[in-house]
Amino acid sequence: MKSFPLNKAFTFLEPGPVILVSTVDGDKANVMTLSWTMILDFTPRFAFMTGPWNYSCKALLKTKECVIAVPTVDMSKTVVSIGSCSGAEVNKFEKFKLTPVKAEYVKAPLIKECYANIECRVVDYVKKHGIFVLDAAAAWVDEKRKERRFFHAVGDGRFIADGEKISHRKIMQAKLPGGV
Repeated sequence: MKSFPLNKAFTFLEPGPVILVSTVDGDKANVMTLSWTMILDFTPRFAFMTGPWNYSCKALLKTKECVIAVPTVDMSKTVVSIGSCSGAEVNKFEKFKLTPVKAEYVKAPLIKECYANIECRVVDYVKKHGIFVLDAAAAWVDEKRKERRFFHAVGDGRFIADGEKISHRKIMQAKLPGGV
């Protein structure tokens, strides 16, 4: 083994996939890019990290709802560009030609161009760490999309695209909850 710089160790654990988070404040919808996400058990409870440096943070704290949209690898350049500008200065839905779709349970829009969308409500906010804990209210998938590979941030401006899927379901069957 070779020593590795500790300040870059997070690049081995940087979770994925890269996601888009849509919010709405009043009548203004916004979207931001995030890569620091996690699931919390097999329940529809998730968490992500952001803070006041992101324009959408105020809407998240105020409305306590959002949509997590999961883009595919063919959208990677657009998704990274979305994360490189502020919703305070530009309407990202217009600039990046994203189609907002009315959600069923939250006011934030689904994003039509994404493979999956999850309507969420904020159930906790850990201010010290900027962690939003969310419960999902509904999930949607576009099964007509041909591209279904997600992409993951390494954390240093590089990304990894999903490749071959390997199934070990038989080994794990006893540990998986029903319906998964």
